[in-house]
Amino acid sequence: MPEALGEESRRFTREQLFTMVAAASINFSSMICYSILGPFFPSEAEKKGASNTVVGLIFGCFALVNFLSSLILGNYLTRIGANFMFVSGMFVSGCVTILFGMLDKAPSGPMFIGLCFLVRAMDAVGFAAAMTASFSILAKAFPNNIATVLGSLEIFTGLGLVLGPPLGGFLYQSFGYEVPFITLGCVVLVLVPVNMCLLPKYDSIPTKDSFWKLALLPKVLLLCFTIFSLSACLGFLDPTMSLFILKKFKLPAGYVGLVFLGLALSYSLSSPLLGLLSDKLPYLRKWLLVSGGLITALCFFMLGPAPVLHIESQLWMFVLVLVLIGFSLGMIAIPVFPEILHCAYENGFEEGLSLLGLVSGLSNAMWSLGAFAGPTLGGFLNEKLGFEWASAIQGGWVLLSGLAAGIFYIAEATRTSSSSSLQTSPGDNEERTHLMGSET
Repeated sequence: MPEALGEESRRFTREQLFTMVAAASINFSSMICYSILGPFFPSEAEKKGASNTVVGLIFGCFALVNFLSSLILGNYLTRIGANFMFVSGMFVSGCVTILFGMLDKAPSGPMFIGLCFLVRAMDAVGFAAAMTASFSILAKAFPNNIATVLGSLEIFTGLGLVLGPPLGGFLYQSFGYEVPFITLGCVVLVLVPVNMCLLPKYDSIPTKDSFWKLALLPKVLLLCFTIFSLSACLGFLDPTMSLFILKKFKLPAGYVGLVFLGLALSYSLSSPLLGLLSDKLPYLRKWLLVSGGLITALCFFMLGPAPVLHIESQLWMFVLVLVLIGFSLGMIAIPVFPEILHCAYENGFEEGLSLLGLVSGLSNAMWSLGAFAGPTLGGFLNEKLGFEWASAIQGGWVLLSGLAAGIFYIAEATRTSSSSSLQTSPGDNEERTHLMGSET
């Protein structure tokens, strides 16, 4: 990453503080709106005639549209304007969240399912716009410590994930289906004018660098697969975990959300430390990615646990595995964005908001693709094989990405070592010749 001119102040500027507040608001609001679905929507959708596979497709629809939107919006970030994209994405998300609360009025069957797909697709466009702009603005405002800032802001992501399930479950149990969505949608809409005042204006000259030039770099391809595998595992839990908890542990809907706390709390609390490590010790990023993938794979194998282990599932063990998953996911999610940026700079890409838009759009797109594959495949496997086997199979994504990253980084280190020895050998030969000449 290019060195900053001059010595960077240890204190944040006013613009940086405002940028962090705005980014924190979108992280918190988007995650709380997304996570309230977990405790009660799958069972509500079943009452309306949707099978497990269809529920998985409804969750996956959001991700697929988000994937396409992120690719397009990342390319056109500088033309649309980062600030406008940010606040308009929040506005759309707030309106659509309220709309989602009206879906229980729709007739059961195809009408309800079709409206779910439509509303989730609209929500995906707004979410993609806000998050693509947010990542780009943050990387522009904090060029030298982006991992630390992203890790710190993941506290608000985790807070949204923590509060969403129990709050959604409580509001649903107390007031019915509509109230959780209407309440949170209104909160998001209130934040729109606040962020319009807070966000500094960031201008940029459009870059000549190609999106596909970035996406087809071997290291970037590997990191994209890492993002995909991480998101696929998380996405698998959305339509399946609450149903498994309800059937296996016989918990009421209001308490199901509390089980989600294990994953969200461990992720949000560990993210700032992992971000600081990623910035202060950049060489650790590769090993965080590798070890995070392997630990996550092991945890998903133990989540059911897999029937081959012949271990009876217990609530305390289930929560403990979720805590470990939250930590290991942070080991992957925090270093991967600065690692892609570093790779882009190494390959001669121009620094600026345009490049940040490309990287942000690509990261969000890969995340969304995984979030489509995870619920879709997970819902099908859960229906056919049960949660225990389905979670073990889903862990294969991160196992594969962890092993691939380990092989790639070992090969990269071997190539670097070989090239270093080749570069020093001519000098050694000249010195040897000089010494022989002196002796004669």
